[in-house]
Amino acid sequence: MKRAFDLLFAVCFLVVFSPVYLLTYIIIKMVSPGPAFYKAKRVGVNGKVFDCYKFRSMRVDSGKVRLTTLQNDDRIFPFGRFIRKTKIDEMPQTLNILFGDMSVVGPRPEDTVNADKMYQGEYKHILDVKPGLTSPASLYDYTHGEEYEDEELYEKEFVPQKLQLELYYVKHQSFWYDIKLILKTAWLIVLKTCGKKDFEKPRELAL
Repeated sequence: MKRAFDLLFAVCFLVVFSPVYLLTYIIIKMVSPGPAFYKAKRVGVNGKVFDCYKFRSMRVDSGKVRLTTLQNDDRIFPFGRFIRKTKIDEMPQTLNILFGDMSVVGPRPEDTVNADKMYQGEYKHILDVKPGLTSPASLYDYTHGEEYEDEELYEKEFVPQKLQLELYYVKHQSFWYDIKLILKTAWLIVLKTCGKKDFEKPRELAL
C-alpha cells in the first residue's frame, strides 16, 4: 500500500509541478555557473547507497561535505537560499521515489560521510525503512536546526534529537501518520516562506 501511494504521489507531483521544475532549472542555469541538478551519495534502506537528486543550491566549489547547512552558510547562492527555504531544492527526489530508492515519508537519507558515525546502537534501526522526502526529524531540522551557526554545537545538541525523532517514526509508522506528516510539511513550508520564525518543538520529542 505504501509503495502504491508513493508512486501515485510522485507521478501526480511531477505532473502538477512540472512548470516549477522547468522554471527552477532555467533560473539556476542563469544565476550560477554549473549544473542545475546536484547528485549526492546517500545511505538508504539496509545501508544501500544510492544517488539522491536535488536542485543545486550551492556553488560548485562549495568544499567538503558538512554535517548540516548552518545559518548564513556562505556556500549557498541567493536563489539557492530561496529554493532551500521553500523546499523546492528537494523536489527532484520524486525521481528517487519512482526508482524505489525513497518513499514520500521516511527518515531523511544521510550522506555516506556522516552515516557511519550516526547510525550506531539502536539508531541502526533507522535504516530498516526507506528514507523519505519528509519525516518528523526533517521538519524539526527545517524549523529549528537551520538556526544553528556552529557545526559542533549542532552535532552535540541537535543531532541526538534528530536521531530520536527518526527512530520514533520507524517505530510508529502508519498510513495515517504519513498523511499527517505530508500535510504538516506543506503547512510549515507555507508558514516559513511567509516569514514565520518561531515554531514549537515536535510533540514526538516528549513521547
